[in-house]
Amino acid sequence: MKKILLAAVLTAGTLFAMGSQAAEKVRIGYWTSGVSLGYGAVLESQDFLAKRGIDAEFVHFPDVNAPIKALASGSIDLAFGAPLAGVFSTAAEGVPIKIFAATQPADVQFVVPAGSPITSLAQLKGKKIGMSPAGSSVAVIASSILQQNYQIKPQDFALIGGNESRLAQFLAQKQVDAAALRSLTINQLDDLKVTSIGSFADEWKKLTHSDAVPYIGVGAARSELIEKHPETVARVIAALRDTLAWGKANPAAVVEILQKQANLPQHDAQVYVGRWESMNRIDFEPADIDTLKREHQVFIDSGTITGALNDNLFDTGPYLAAKSIK
Repeated sequence: MKKILLAAVLTAGTLFAMGSQAAEKVRIGYWTSGVSLGYGAVLESQDFLAKRGIDAEFVHFPDVNAPIKALASGSIDLAFGAPLAGVFSTAAEGVPIKIFAATQPADVQFVVPAGSPITSLAQLKGKKIGMSPAGSSVAVIASSILQQNYQIKPQDFALIGGNESRLAQFLAQKQVDAAALRSLTINQLDDLKVTSIGSFADEWKKLTHSDAVPYIGVGAARSELIEKHPETVARVIAALRDTLAWGKANPAAVVEILQKQANLPQHDAQVYVGRWESMNRIDFEPADIDTLKREHQVFIDSGTITGALNDNLFDTGPYLAAKSIK
């Protein structure tokens, strides 16, 4: 009887230890501007990661390319909206990182101030064009489109880098002739009137002769994390998926979070929520990977990035495992 009781106590103790095991620590970084700002604010304010057994430490970056540098240096473990072009370049340099999801479609338009004599992208040669900083996915896609669709090489225009609000100021102050802005930002503009002269989606279809929409942001992680703890990345993916679903089902709550956590005016927050699904995704199906590979080839052909693409950069294991997490 004593042996039976002892075995029962040991078993109960073991189960208790397993149930009360500390959540796994994961350092998650993201750029606090553009699409990442709103999604990150919702992710941080809710407990989706904790419910999936992740003890998240969020690291904010004011520069779009900073999360890539942080992954390379080991300062963070994972980024949910890493600039695709930067990931390609960094991986080609031998940095041990992997892509685990496609997260941000390129919902971007080329615009000019209302009344501008510029009416087409073909007229941007020799002009000042505002867009996300050099090296960002937006800058690389924009440069590729201008070069391959309109024979406007990177040296044929002046790239004026900045975040979305700064680019809007550049347009208002006529410091740039045109800008590549997210549709979200365009819809948020009240006083500044702009005219769209082309979209990334339409220009990409023209460039690739396909219906694919390019991505500007991806989920990337250090190779060591994915290789040694794929289940951890799978649970992060599940939490990111939970965030998307919750945001879609609770638009009013998202507006409130964006006002408090991201300091967005109510109008801007409402516009963001209206484009929630078009700006944020957690996908990594074969079609998504094919699109990412096509983007890499386009970037290479236009000379905007260098380096061979290794198929090992795409790790679908965590994404497939996350599908079974309910």
